Amino acid sequence: MTLHVVQFSGGIGSWAAAQRVAAEHGTDNLTLLFADTLVEDLDLYRFLQDATTQLDVPLTVVRDGRTPFEVFRDQRFLGNSRIAPCSYWLKQKPCRDWLNAHADPADTIVYVGIDHTEAHRVPGIERGWAPWKTRFPMCDPPHLTKEEMLAQTRALGIEPPRLYALGYRHNNCGGSCVRAGKKQWLHHLATFPERFAAAEHEEERRRAELGDVAILKERRNGVSYPLPLRELRRRAQAA
Repeated sequence: MTLHVVQFSGGIGSWAAAQRVAAEHGTDNLTLLFADTLVEDLDLYRFLQDATTQLDVPLTVVRDGRTPFEVFRDQRFLGNSRIAPCSYWLKQKPCRDWLNAHADPADTIVYVGIDHTEAHRVPGIERGWAPWKTRFPMCDPPHLTKEEMLAQTRALGIEPPRLYALGYRHNNCGGSCVRAGKKQWLHHLATFPERFAAAEHEEERRRAELGDVAILKERRNGVSYPLPLRELRRRAQAA
């Protein structure tokens, strides 16, 4: 019997994907696989508990044991919007290790919660998860916006993760995602200044080791320059 494994990140897309998989295939052979980065917003864990209770499927948790900045320390590389080794070490590899141990590629489907606006990512994700077959339920009609997915959670009596209500587009890494742009980091500074300060501190530690590197970049006169979080904060406070 086919094993259905949803990459259950705590984001609204993966939640909606799990709902579609459960509706089509039932829950007897459904696995909700969560890779814990150890820096998630506490409300993400509450949401996972509520969501798994509603589906009556236990949460399967994997973890590397490090945080993103600990990965950057070990890799001697500061993650940014272009290259984020934390995604591989903290999410992809622990999930793949679990699949290697528990899931036969010949009889397993892996589901990823990207939606139709991200369909361009499908070929790369398919290659990345081979030899397991991958499916993308939220890329199929009916196409839903994030707001419609959030409304569906409320209709089932589940409060969505609070980061969405706080103005974040994604519910990952407590809002401190190195793939985020300058706009989200400014929002993060205003919303969770203590988390911004922690990221700034860690970035400064990596800069002391690696030189003039930064999570963010900016362009001046057509040239790209590192934009440290310290400088972003200084400008915001001066304004």
